Amino acid sequence: MGHRVIYVERCEYLRLYLDNLKVEIKENEILFPIADIQILVIDNYKSHLSVPLINKLTENNVCTILCGVDHLPKSYILPMNGHFSSSGNIEKQIVWNPYKKEELHALIVKHKILNQIEILKENNRSFEVCQKLYQFVDEVQLGDCTNREGLAAKMYFRALFGNDFIRFEEDVINAGLNYGYSIFRSLITSIIVAKGYLANIGIFHKGKMNMFNLSDDIIEVFRPIVDNYVFNHLMDEILFKQQHREDLINLTNYKVKIDGRKQTIANAINIYLDSIFKYLNEEEEFVIFPDPVLFPNDI
Repeated sequence: MGHRVIYVERCEYLRLYLDNLKVEIKENEILFPIADIQILVIDNYKSHLSVPLINKLTENNVCTILCGVDHLPKSYILPMNGHFSSSGNIEKQIVWNPYKKEELHALIVKHKILNQIEILKENNRSFEVCQKLYQFVDEVQLGDCTNREGLAAKMYFRALFGNDFIRFEEDVINAGLNYGYSIFRSLITSIIVAKGYLANIGIFHKGKMNMFNLSDDIIEVFRPIVDNYVFNHLMDEILFKQQHREDLINLTNYKVKIDGRKQTIANAINIYLDSIFKYLNEEEEFVIFPDPVLFPNDI
């Protein structure tokens, strides 16, 4: 997988030129080696993509995101075959032990709440809420049957964004959250497919109309990364601007700590997914989780 994040807003045509992405803007052309690209976001609904380019992007497992008129991600371009052993991996995935899945979901919920606590502490938010969330971590049961995740989320969002905040309202904060989550979800999905698994067969999420149930399970511990950006950059904004969209995409260029080392977001997702698959395939008895605090990529 490459390392560059490309955001295309003003462009007429995107074509394949040798092994490069050629971006045509009026009479100008820019070339990007496809092997270097990790994420390509096309935020211009009038752009034209060539079929050879689309095939080459999927060949190289580039996470390609197409945005709509509202600038929000609407579509992902994913390969039909992601891995040489995809059939064997999917067979394992279909018969994952339900008890192991419930155990894993409880672990994910615990670490999601722990990561939320880290973001609250990082921003000097309510000590009392942090203490309550620690209590919720201790109370998480198999499969989170008592919904500590939902209770924690309600307290966490209000502590971070204020008591008047309501998730899924049409405001700048929710626009930032939705956009950032979509970017992480698409990157996670591309890595799941590259490893030869199906993104629509989840651990906890089981929506019949949801093609990304597994992605929605995996993203949970990464959501606080987006929350932190939104808190620090969108609280006093009236409009969700292009710069905010670019910044949220570029969060994937940062590093986080996982397994005692600083890794790029993409590497952390890879390590986390490998750990989860080994756990569900009963090859390992533990799961490696990422921390939510970001570090510049040059560290």
